[in-house]
Amino acid sequence: MDVPAIMKPLFRPPEDCSMCMGVNDVVRLENITSKEFEDNYAYGATPVIVTDATAGWKALQEFDFKFFAEFYQNTKMGKQTNDCYYFAYKSGINSLTEVFNMDEKRANMSGDPWYVGWSTCFEEETRKLRVYYKRPYFLPTSAESQMVDWIFMGGPGQGAHMHVDSVKQMSWQAQIRGRKQWELAPPPECLYYCSWFTFTVAPGEILVVDTNRWYHKTNVLPGDISITIGAEYD
Repeated sequence: MDVPAIMKPLFRPPEDCSMCMGVNDVVRLENITSKEFEDNYAYGATPVIVTDATAGWKALQEFDFKFFAEFYQNTKMGKQTNDCYYFAYKSGINSLTEVFNMDEKRANMSGDPWYVGWSTCFEEETRKLRVYYKRPYFLPTSAESQMVDWIFMGGPGQGAHMHVDSVKQMSWQAQIRGRKQWELAPPPECLYYCSWFTFTVAPGEILVVDTNRWYHKTNVLPGDISITIGAEYD
């Protein structure tokens, strides 16, 4: 019998606290080979930020609220390839349609604050968005990704509450615009052995973290709108 997603964290097996012992900050990397990344970081619990993996991505120049509003209002999505997920967080916005039909004042972050997330779930949707960004160069050569990406967008002071994910695989998240602060906490059974820490991901940086094991909370820092693109890999 399937367990509802909201209940999965309550029934997860306890972690071996060696996964987080001695980890008290994110590791920053650049110019790392896929072999080095696979051997040392790809499937471990140490969170890493790769600082040079978005060079040449058109997304950094072209992604903004207007881009996505026009994309989702005008693009033919093709056939559905997987389940569609949407997260309203505390925005009170109940769908992507509502997101891209909000009034201009709120869209420009001068009205009520908001932060939302969603998954791509149509073949052409994912394919056309991936024209603007690439598979990160440091991922293991044998790693495969599904035809689904995740997008998180919102203004300063907003973000995701403290939670742990129940996704199937490891994931990466590329910060396209804005600066986002992450807060990582060890699983409850490891609170006496492991550290709770924060760090900031800047535009152009890619974070790799096992969100199935680390509890995490995000907060968009003052300044630009935050836009993040992410995906899982096996």
